[in-house]
Amino acid sequence: MGDHITQPATSAELSRAKFLREALQRRTQVVTGPADIVAASAEAVVPSSLATESAEVQRAYLEQVVECAPEAITILDRDFHITRLNSEFTRIFGFGASEALGQRVDTLIVPPDRGAETCWIADLLVKGRKVVLETKRQRKDGTLLDVFISAAPIVINGEQVAMCVLYRDISEQKRAEALHSALSRITQKTSSDDDLQQFYAAVHGIVGELMYARNFYIALYDPLTQLLSFPYFEDEGEGGPAPRKLGKGLTEYVLRTGEPLLCGPDVFDELVKRGEVELIGAASLDWLGVPLKAGSGTFGVVVAQSYSGSARFSQKDKEILQFVSQQLASAIEYKRNEEALRRSEARYRSLVQSAVYGIYRSSLEGRFFDVNPALIMMLGYESAEEVLALDPKSDVFWDPGEQARVMGEFQRGTRLDNVEVRWKRKDGSAITVRLSGRVVNSPAETAEVVEIIAEDITERRVLENQFRQAQKMEAVGRLAGGVAHDFNNLLMVISGYTEVLLEHTRKSNPLYPKIEAIHQATDRATTLTRQLLAFSRKQLLELKVVDLNVIVEDMERLLRPLIGENIELQTQLARDLGRTRADAGQIEQVIMNLAVNSKDAMPNGGKITIQSGNAQLRHDDLGREYSYIKPGEYVVLSVSDTGHGMDKETQLRIFEPFFTTKEKGKGTGLGLSTVYGIIKQSGGYVLVESELQRGTTFRIYLPRVEDALEPVNATGASSSQNGGSETVLLVEDEESVRQLVRETLESKGYKVLEADHGESALHIVSRHSGKIDMLITDVVMPGMSGRELSAQLCSSYPHTKVLYLSGYTEDAIAHEGVLESGTAFLQKPFTLQMLARKVREVLDERG
Repeated sequence: MGDHITQPATSAELSRAKFLREALQRRTQVVTGPADIVAASAEAVVPSSLATESAEVQRAYLEQVVECAPEAITILDRDFHITRLNSEFTRIFGFGASEALGQRVDTLIVPPDRGAETCWIADLLVKGRKVVLETKRQRKDGTLLDVFISAAPIVINGEQVAMCVLYRDISEQKRAEALHSALSRITQKTSSDDDLQQFYAAVHGIVGELMYARNFYIALYDPLTQLLSFPYFEDEGEGGPAPRKLGKGLTEYVLRTGEPLLCGPDVFDELVKRGEVELIGAASLDWLGVPLKAGSGTFGVVVAQSYSGSARFSQKDKEILQFVSQQLASAIEYKRNEEALRRSEARYRSLVQSAVYGIYRSSLEGRFFDVNPALIMMLGYESAEEVLALDPKSDVFWDPGEQARVMGEFQRGTRLDNVEVRWKRKDGSAITVRLSGRVVNSPAETAEVVEIIAEDITERRVLENQFRQAQKMEAVGRLAGGVAHDFNNLLMVISGYTEVLLEHTRKSNPLYPKIEAIHQATDRATTLTRQLLAFSRKQLLELKVVDLNVIVEDMERLLRPLIGENIELQTQLARDLGRTRADAGQIEQVIMNLAVNSKDAMPNGGKITIQSGNAQLRHDDLGREYSYIKPGEYVVLSVSDTGHGMDKETQLRIFEPFFTTKEKGKGTGLGLSTVYGIIKQSGGYVLVESELQRGTTFRIYLPRVEDALEPVNATGASSSQNGGSETVLLVEDEESVRQLVRETLESKGYKVLEADHGESALHIVSRHSGKIDMLITDVVMPGMSGRELSAQLCSSYPHTKVLYLSGYTEDAIAHEGVLESGTAFLQKPFTLQMLARKVREVLDERG
């Protein structure tokens, strides 16, 4: 391309040629550009050695130097048209001589946004000044190139005839500088206080300055969980994937091989054919992944993706990402370890701060250094400063001798476990505390310290006493259940015949008051038995689909005289209230107990509000405190009062049997315990909300059902009095009870067949020619039980109605204290009127 710069030789050019020739002979680098030479004085003295060579030889030297120069060289006329160029210009910018000669340089290689820069350069060159700068120029394919430009005017005989411009490609230099800057910034970010997410985002931004990285993610593999997670994921095509087991994705391929991968469609298809990978997630046009390594192992992959043909990755991008990944891997390991340490410290700090046990550090003499909130609360103080200012010997330990003994053990290097001492709270009350601790020698401490865990076991000791008391009461309940059958049989006979005597004795008879006293004593004995059974939660429930609104409305007229005139009773019942399955009589008992409890909390009068409503409980609605409640639809019954309320400690114990805040002799402590037992046995929950001087609200949640209401089975008085003529098989092992029941039924017109045990009953049935309308049987009998007898009899007489009698509450006819559906049952002792009514009721039921 030397012919493009041939021109008549001048003295200045001859001087330049000699300079370049000598440079070639010496093989020294030309530091100053051609512009420095052409700007030299035309009158420069030419050495005598140059004069011996011809102009052609000198011109050849010049052409070869220009052609072999590492810079792209152009000669421009005064209008900035390209008149000369060398081959390096073509290599760098992609334009050949035929494409470039005659073109204005600013329209050929200057980016459109560099117009002002071009004007500035032109202005300086016209003024005869040299221009040196770093800028960007545009290749033929439209890509930009970082270049160093050195331009100067060519002056001959004092007149500017052209301009010489050199372009040096400094892209690699700029890339190296950018990489160095990126690594420095990653190092700075490593040492910053940013969390991992902020750090990953910063790394993404840094990589994006070096290459196309719009779609970028970091994948990390945890060998403990064997999960591949994606802590940072930015992608225009999809959201971040959840942690997963290793599969056959491209990410796993790089993780498995430990080698970088630039994967286009052809490479991907080849890997799929070889069974190395399969498509996971959105398909990208180019996928570039580089392993993150620690030592010889690979723990993650950093990935850039492209979905556009205008943003394809090259080998240089791969090298950039690979180079960055080395620093990134070290930084991630550092940040992960730092984050793990921070989380570990936070966890342990949280454990200490959130612990329900008191935790403190003290000197070997016992002086507090650090205390956690639980210890502050345990001692009844408001702040750590108050506790740290205490003298444990006199202000904390109830017995100073105990403090000296405990610290003496620590001073001897002994580890203490479960040592019980007594402490005193701020209010002067005593608590029982169990201490466990050890002496800690730490380089961070100037002296030995003691770390101690303190557990307040005062409540536990109380609960243990209560548990022992409850065990006693359970034994009483078991004893009551054990003797209930025989005892109730005795009460049945006494009560029944007393009832007969009262019916056949005139009130004017002197014996009438005595008979009535016997009857009243029998009633009290019956009540006592049922109270014992209620306490042990062995009462029998007959669950039916009921409407709580109906029960509340029926109870309202009974409650008003009970609570007194100085207490207002208000009901707020939801019209759309759902139905629930419960024992209506037991729900009445619950409402009664809660109303009495509210009345006692308002000695000076107040207001009781009974509300009903529906509730949908979801997992999100239930805090940790109520996590035991099953989510679902419930019917809610609440009883609120404006009484003096309860503190938190009292609320924790209100459902305990025999716990009461009333004066001695004014409460048994069984009211709320019975409420809790009934609701729990009905499959529901009872919750309490209360604050001192703000009143109390009890909320009862019973599972909602969609079944139709079940009417209360009852017959009119005339029906029970008229009796009937049906045939009844009576089976009862207690002769006195059997005789009483037989006489009662016969007096009502029924035909009675009687037997003292199951086998005898079956024998009587086999000899009886007519039908048997009803079987009345005791549940627990020697030999065959009432349930077994019923099953055998009904197989032959499927239309026979069955009525069970028993003094037990845990018989075969009940499951967990709940009567099986369709079971007719009469609890002993019962009145003769109850017997007649129940028999008629069962016989009249449609089978």
